[in-house]
Amino acid sequence: MKGVFVFLADGFEEIEALATVDILRRGGIDVKTVSISHDRTVRGAHGIPVVADWPRDEFDGCQIPGSGPEDVMIFPGGMPGAKNLAEDFYLMEQMREHFTNGGTVAAICAAPGLVASQLPNLEGKKFTCYDGFEEALLNEGAEYTGEPAVTDGNLITGRGPGCAVRFALEIIRKVKGNEVAEKVFAGLLA
Repeated sequence: MKGVFVFLADGFEEIEALATVDILRRGGIDVKTVSISHDRTVRGAHGIPVVADWPRDEFDGCQIPGSGPEDVMIFPGGMPGAKNLAEDFYLMEQMREHFTNGGTVAAICAAPGLVASQLPNLEGKKFTCYDGFEEALLNEGAEYTGEPAVTDGNLITGRGPGCAVRFALEIIRKVKGNEVAEKVFAGLLA
């Protein structure tokens, strides 16, 4: 899979998804949103409808073989959005293959515990997530930090909605480097 994609399921956390898309685009990253259903309109956890760039069938039809660290699958949290992502068997298979081939997986809030916990070889990986969603990753031998955002190899995790900007900046660092991430951060006046 080549490119940077944010996967949206009904019940996604709007701040985590949309702030990430906004920050990545400010950093010059051509990020696409993908509805995991055949309908492009996805309703967030707080009832906000969002029109995804691609419906599921369009994404599935555009798959390019291969993955590198600059190719990122991004999973926002929110409930039941993260649960809906985690229960999509085909998407989880794509994620595991992507990760195994060197692609980056980024998950925030509940998604590290529900989605990223399905990745192979998590022993010793550092992560963060929303309070109460640590157990599945801890059971895989990963190490919880509680930081706002954590990068460990090709796994990027974020703690929750208030950490969405830091999470997105970690993705920019991975894809475009520290200089671009710092320039975007400075422009936010945060």
